Amino acid sequence: MRLLSSRAALLGATLLSGALAVVGGTVAAQAKTLVYCSEGSPEGFDAALYSTNSTWDASSETVYDRLTEFKAGTTEIVPGLAESWTISDDNLEYVLKLREGVQFQKTDYFTPSRAFNADDVLFSYNRQIDKTSPWYNYTGMGNWEMFDAMEMGKIVKEIVKVDDHTVKFVLNQPDASLLAKLALNFGVILSAEYAAQLEKSGNQLDLDHKPVGTGPFVFNAYQQDAVIRFAANPDYWGGKPKIDTLIFAITVDSTTRMQRLKAGECQIAPYPAPADVEGLKADPSLTVVEQPGLNVAYMSYNTLVAPFDKVEVRKALNMAINRQAIVDSIYQGFGQVAQTGVPPTMWSYNGAIKGPVYDPELAKKMLDEAGVKDLNMKIWAMPVARPYMPNARRTAEMMQADLAQVGVKVEIVSYEWGEYLKKSRDKARDGAVILGATSDNGDPDNMLSFFFVCSAIGSSNMSNWCYKPVDDLLQQGRITSDATKRKEIYEKAQEYIDEQAPWLPIAHSTVVLPMSKKVKNYVMEPLGSHRFKNVDLDE
Repeated sequence: MRLLSSRAALLGATLLSGALAVVGGTVAAQAKTLVYCSEGSPEGFDAALYSTNSTWDASSETVYDRLTEFKAGTTEIVPGLAESWTISDDNLEYVLKLREGVQFQKTDYFTPSRAFNADDVLFSYNRQIDKTSPWYNYTGMGNWEMFDAMEMGKIVKEIVKVDDHTVKFVLNQPDASLLAKLALNFGVILSAEYAAQLEKSGNQLDLDHKPVGTGPFVFNAYQQDAVIRFAANPDYWGGKPKIDTLIFAITVDSTTRMQRLKAGECQIAPYPAPADVEGLKADPSLTVVEQPGLNVAYMSYNTLVAPFDKVEVRKALNMAINRQAIVDSIYQGFGQVAQTGVPPTMWSYNGAIKGPVYDPELAKKMLDEAGVKDLNMKIWAMPVARPYMPNARRTAEMMQADLAQVGVKVEIVSYEWGEYLKKSRDKARDGAVILGATSDNGDPDNMLSFFFVCSAIGSSNMSNWCYKPVDDLLQQGRITSDATKRKEIYEKAQEYIDEQAPWLPIAHSTVVLPMSKKVKNYVMEPLGSHRFKNVDLDE
């Protein structure tokens, strides 16, 4: 067994020394501390700005709440900060009754003077809609990735404060999945009072660095790329969590995460390497849960850059890559070859699509016919394991070897995770990027619009691909309430995407999560998040 690095050992000691947790300003010798060995650092703590589960787990699922929520372990919509709602007959007005008496968290840097109300809803959403707002571009990032990918700015005409505890969403067009969209991570509700305090003091960036929400855990501290500390929110409207202190021990390397789990340095550790799963199952101190993921791993070409602007070139490159060999080697029984961006377990999956057939001879001929010779290209490989992709570097190496057989020279590049995500969104990006996603709400609109809607070019549309027939279908799917018709719409969209090949779908994975047998009440989420508000620990 490989020894832990000195940094890992030091952090482990730090975590153990933190067992006497500081809760509510006092030392609690018997306090329950849950350590989660997370796979990556958060990009920030304003969840609406980002689109990765590693960021959302450390922000949206801990500090914040949304108007609607997903019932634990399902994609069923249940009340959140909105306790009820009514919908007009024309499906253009949603009136939401807000939960009363919900308190914002008290921290060292903010003391709320009032409870949650409609002003907080308007602030949280309008900052993403109104380009003249001082909060629209407060970080300099220039977009709200998930909000924009779901085209909420087009869907929502206005949000009206009816009274302190009632808001009305007025739509430009019906949207069959609006309540599910409100449960997405861009819908986190922030304190308008805290934002006003930061704006007045000139410290707007603290909204992304020092979060305040109504959620089950209060942010305490973040040591960059090492540790995030949270304390149970004693005033949480859903009841104080059973664990007193929640620690994210950021551990990028999968092997090290599993070593820490076995050593008892953390109680939950996601994304084991497939080769390690059987050994984890054999450990009597651990429980290993698994389920098919609502996810997809892919490689996206930059269709704005030659020769990837030619469909025949993209299709040839796809045919040169042996996806089955990648799935066999990388996923080792915990994945299947992806044919579309919609996973087989999601409604509207088009099972008639078979995807690119591995045929290097034909691929080479197609490249020759397209006038592409001595092609040099870059493939970007993620530096971290994700639920949809256990080992992007090894995947890129296998692609590199396959493409060499058809005369294409590949350079593999990578960056630190946050930088990787930032650079991959650049419309001038040089290279095909390996990434993936897990559905946020179980609706095909969420998956397909995120990847391919025209308005998301330069953001979540990593292929920078705008194809009017697909864009029109996605718009049509939103305003169609008939489930059968929606299914037909999304199936047709998948056919167009397969024909035009702006990307290479790689795999759908089975998600595996090992944890200590001391962990109680943890529910595995089909949407890829990790929630701790109901978790308990045996003494």
